[in-house]
Amino acid sequence: TQKKVHYGQVVPIEDVEKIFEFTQSIVRMACVCPHAAGRKEERYCYGVSIAPSGGRLGKLLGELGYLYGPENGGIETLTREEPLAAFQGHERESLFHSVWTFVTPFIGAICNCDRADCLATRATVNHSLPLMFKAEYVASIDPDRCNGCRACMRACQFGALGFGASTKKATVQQRHCFGCGVCRAFCPNEA
Repeated sequence: TQKKVHYGQVVPIEDVEKIFEFTQSIVRMACVCPHAAGRKEERYCYGVSIAPSGGRLGKLLGELGYLYGPENGGIETLTREEPLAAFQGHERESLFHSVWTFVTPFIGAICNCDRADCLATRATVNHSLPLMFKAEYVASIDPDRCNGCRACMRACQFGALGFGASTKKATVQQRHCFGCGVCRAFCPNEA
């Protein structure tokens, strides 16, 4: 039932880039998850619209009063190039990307999440409540390129990467992989 109206799905940065290609307006706003937990503001959420100047999304965001409170200073309008650079930086922070529908199939936002702060991810991974869905991809590792440094393991938000003691190489536990691709940003050998 939820998928008919509003849900999230993990996507790699290549899919984010494709979404930005047909997007007409992009805004950056405070993420609701840290806000709901009473923590400091983080601007990891990006509202997107195919309509000029935000269309219905711009109107909706303008009506949501918490976005304009003194703690966050409102919404920032961005060029198409600005969020791409920001998303690459978010990956270096080990944040994964997720698309959110506002009346499926229309994408209303792309967020940059981590397991500790994202309410949907915690509900999905920790409590098996299907609020955030996996990407259409699964990580794989080129054993000839892997040097066993484990940098990818430290970056993985889902605990999907392991280490083979006998091979001294990273491994993928496919059932746990959400297909975000963040591990690639941390691998020095592009394995």
